[in-house]
Amino acid sequence: MSEIENDNVTRLASQWMASRQTVLPKRLVAPGPSAAELDQLFQAAAAAPDHDLINPWRFLIIPEHKRLDLGELFAAALLERDPSASPDQLAQARDKALRAPLLMVLIVDEAKGSAEIDLLERVLSAGCAVQNVMLLAQAMGYGSGLTSGKALKAASFRAGLGLNPSEHAICCLSVGTVSSRKPFKARPEVAQFTRVWGDST
Repeated sequence: MSEIENDNVTRLASQWMASRQTVLPKRLVAPGPSAAELDQLFQAAAAAPDHDLINPWRFLIIPEHKRLDLGELFAAALLERDPSASPDQLAQARDKALRAPLLMVLIVDEAKGSAEIDLLERVLSAGCAVQNVMLLAQAMGYGSGLTSGKALKAASFRAGLGLNPSEHAICCLSVGTVSSRKPFKARPEVAQFTRVWGDST
């Protein structure tokens, strides 16, 4: 590849990454990724940095026939922290499981691999894996979004997913075809999140 071609690729890649936008699950509709595309997405996740290759994270795919069961876990988690939750609130909690054609839960295991590798580093590795998936999904023409919340930490939710004591449900990752988008939000200026050590300005 020539220098000019490399510059063009770099510029296009930069523009493409900067244009990535989070799309709420309710705005993600069928079709979702095919089996072959899903395999590509997971291959991209596997390219994330991973100290000692311990693979401290995994994606738990929620298939179509388990969506109602997941909805009941969301409802149970709501009741666990608010026994007075109304029928409408419980219905809204259940509805979270029915959005987007591809729904996964990101799980990080703090006990997997060497104890010298800090939990935050494991979570960082998981975050890189998620970003790889989201960027490749965008290249495939799909939208994606992350959602989290108190339900993921509820004992009933964790038990329902069969998580070990050392495992943490970090977030849900949804992927699908974009039905509508919110207005694009401006990215922060570089100066807002960078500093030179020793520079007091």
